[in-house]
Amino acid sequence: MIKKRIFISSVQKEFSKERIRLCSYIRQDALLGKFFESFLFEELPAANKSAEQAYLSEVANSDVYLGILGEQYGFQDSDGISPTEREFDKATTLQKYRICFFKTAFPKSKREPKQQLFIEKVERSVIRKSFENFETLRSAAYSSLVHYLEENEMLRLLPFDAAYHPETSLDDIDEKKIDLFIRVARKARNFPLDIGTPTTDVLRHLSLINPSQQVKNAAILLFGKNPQSFFLSSEIKCAQFYGNEVTKPIPSYQIYHGDLFELVKQALDFVASRIDARVGTREHSVQAPVDFELPLDAIREAIVNAVAHRDYTSNASVQVMLFKNRLEIWNPGHLPPGITIEQLSQVHESFPTNPLIANPLYLAGYAERLGTGTVDIINKCEDMGLKAPEYAQTDNFRAIFWRNEPNPISSEPNPISSEPNPISSEPNPISSEPNPISSEPNPISSERSKRMSKAQIEKLVLSICSDEYLTVNQIATLIGRTTNHIIRVVLPNMLADGKLVRLYPSKPKHPNQAYKANK
Repeated sequence: MIKKRIFISSVQKEFSKERIRLCSYIRQDALLGKFFESFLFEELPAANKSAEQAYLSEVANSDVYLGILGEQYGFQDSDGISPTEREFDKATTLQKYRICFFKTAFPKSKREPKQQLFIEKVERSVIRKSFENFETLRSAAYSSLVHYLEENEMLRLLPFDAAYHPETSLDDIDEKKIDLFIRVARKARNFPLDIGTPTTDVLRHLSLINPSQQVKNAAILLFGKNPQSFFLSSEIKCAQFYGNEVTKPIPSYQIYHGDLFELVKQALDFVASRIDARVGTREHSVQAPVDFELPLDAIREAIVNAVAHRDYTSNASVQVMLFKNRLEIWNPGHLPPGITIEQLSQVHESFPTNPLIANPLYLAGYAERLGTGTVDIINKCEDMGLKAPEYAQTDNFRAIFWRNEPNPISSEPNPISSEPNPISSEPNPISSEPNPISSEPNPISSERSKRMSKAQIEKLVLSICSDEYLTVNQIATLIGRTTNHIIRVVLPNMLADGKLVRLYPSKPKHPNQAYKANK
């Protein structure tokens, strides 16, 4: 199959980076790369002909003209015409397929006069779309090029997010969800449309509907009244396990339904309600702060990645599995071509499998872009003193968050990693000597502990922590209370009153944290 050639045109100085990135995206995208070859003037080898002859010749040899227009008109030849306008005129004369994008950041008053006249000429002859940044430019370009493939009958099977379900219609879109999205997106990303904008206009702006008012699959998944009635596997399955393996009995198992925004929220709530948390005091606010053992922002980002990058043609679902030592988030999908597991720990290009799904999730503030999401996830975990999350690719893609072990001093190897314990190189003053009371029976029976008052419990904690630092697990064992009770009730009060001090005061969430009476 001969690929269609795209000529990408813009004022070189104004959009040079955007043109290079868009060219790279088209070449690497699994779908567009099969049908298109993008061209940049900078890639032309030196030749014995003028620059004007060279770029006009390339326009003639191309099938699609893609123009990016902004504030500047650019260099002008002896006739006062810029190369960008020459290219557009050549494409028009030769009846090339033309796609133009205008950057919305520039109002008419700030554009150069000749650029405004040029834009008005373009508007009279082609359908144009606006963009705010590279992410929206890429999404709009993707949608326009897919539409080109449809028009020319080159693509009979559309990518899932851009395809149409034969049984769906506008009646399956929930207008209240559209209004909620606009409200959230305006606050999160300065979304340009107002609350109350007709549903069709919003869907058209997001490239989720065609001129015949057929709604795309992405629209049903994002704003549908009942998405699972059309796409059953779009649900999320969440499970909690007692140990570190998938074994029965399973203490908690949920299957969540709803649109993608609702699925992300429900899955995040499932995790948040089952991991350890410390509730602070109301000293500075009427609402007590809650510190979770895992960073919820990072977990939400990973769940969003799972629903945005998964393969929706698979019968498998996204799975969130909470084990004693880790949290795993699975999705039936694969990394895009050119991206490796190693690159996920670095800033990298982002090539979403379902860009029509990923873009609204980004606009609503559910995820970041520009290839920083996986790096942010790692950084947020390391900032809490946790082991860096891991990513794995087999027949599915997995993001793995490591919890603090019940015994953080344990030297047992990681069950799925051969890496050494990242905290083993830092001396732990608690673990260097055996605990003289660890092998003795609990001096406080559970029944007696339940009858103790708050003052009695605190007095006992001060007694056992009088001479040495003890971990939460050691304190809980010695006084016959659960670790959750120690974390949520005992420690916050005693630390706030200055009765206890931390072994690592500057790192409250240090994995080897321990406490001692403040004398």
